[in-house]
Amino acid sequence: MPEMSPQVLGPLIGLAIALPLIFLRNRKPRTLNPQWMWVMPAIIVPLMGLALWGTSMDPATPHVAFDGLAWAIVAIGLILGGAFGWGRGKMTTIEKHADGTLSAQASPIGLILIIAVMLGRRALSGFLEPHAAEWGLNALAITDAFLVFVVGMIVIQRVEMFIRARRILAGGTDSHVEAAA
Repeated sequence: MPEMSPQVLGPLIGLAIALPLIFLRNRKPRTLNPQWMWVMPAIIVPLMGLALWGTSMDPATPHVAFDGLAWAIVAIGLILGGAFGWGRGKMTTIEKHADGTLSAQASPIGLILIIAVMLGRRALSGFLEPHAAEWGLNALAITDAFLVFVVGMIVIQRVEMFIRARRILAGGTDSHVEAAA
């Protein structure tokens, strides 16, 4: 077995610690406060903006101006992230209790989806980034596309869940649960 560098081993150790904790935490429903669902996107969007800006300022890899193809790659990352976020949000079960509070329980399939995306990102970046120049692609655009994928996923998941939570609070039902039954 080849020796792993700290750059590869670190995230794997982090995943090995985080995944069981996340699975345990998601076993039971948690209180859902729709009025606070904007907080996570409000934190993530500026942080990812700083990350994108930071990658453009790295002196080791001078930033080449994006052309149409590079912007298309970033846009595809955002659109795919939004699609994954919408799907992940739909997989979350939202219930209204007699006292008017809401609870949400994330689907294990949603977590498996996130793991698959993270592994896919790792595999694709390891394959795409070294070959980007020979294919006429901007390696930085590929990296940025993965970052905006995360932004799209988080923001759109919250939007989807917020829409359903408001409908449920107004007396509607969780159409997701009815479709599954």
